Amino acid sequence: MLIGLFKVLLRLWCWLELAVLTLVMYVLSFIPRELFGTIYDRLFLLWTRVFVLAMGVELKVHQHYAGKLPEHYIVIANHPSAFEDIGMPSLFKAFSVAKIGVRDWFLVGRISAAAGTIYLKRSDKNSRAAAGNEIIEALRDKKNIAIYPEGGCKGRRINQFLYGIFGISIETGVPIVPVFLHYEAQEDFEWQGQTLPGKILEILFAANKTANYHIHEPFDPAEFDSRESYCEHVHQHYLQWQDKYLL
Repeated sequence: MLIGLFKVLLRLWCWLELAVLTLVMYVLSFIPRELFGTIYDRLFLLWTRVFVLAMGVELKVHQHYAGKLPEHYIVIANHPSAFEDIGMPSLFKAFSVAKIGVRDWFLVGRISAAAGTIYLKRSDKNSRAAAGNEIIEALRDKKNIAIYPEGGCKGRRINQFLYGIFGISIETGVPIVPVFLHYEAQEDFEWQGQTLPGKILEILFAANKTANYHIHEPFDPAEFDSRESYCEHVHQHYLQWQDKYLL
């Protein structure tokens, strides 16, 4: 009983801390990023980690690689749920790439923009090209990038990958760190067209809130002569991991 009470009090504290952090970051988001970008990045990392705790999700990291990860990288992952929008940045110090609609989300939109998120309109060729140039510039400035190569939140099963980020990896020479995301309560976490508040509520009341983040050996772009072969190679690995982790 005492343990249960402690967990409830801890969760309430996390929500209170999250509310205060959200308000602070929202106010700071009106200040030009060049004046406090490094500080805001640290606050954003803290905010995502507190958000994970407030949601009560047990985020488990599984390291399937030898040695250490590279300091400079592009991290990719499958995108079955809305949860990875806070789960991935809570683990990886990387600037995210997101659909342009995220920028209009209440509170979160301004916070993500201030955190350096790169936006694109997937249906607009010019927008995709502009986002690609921003990604290349960020990588050449030694920044890390986080992106979902399926091109959006497509559910628990792996869909076809888009070529873009693989071409950028070859052009910049930056390796790709692959992460396979597996939620044990797959249906409760899976994005199925709900509203964002509705999805958050489903995750909050999920019977099993274990999130497995499987980090695999990085891919070296020097081993591939085209973005198509690179993309296909990585995609095949994800299909194998899907069979291993989801079935």
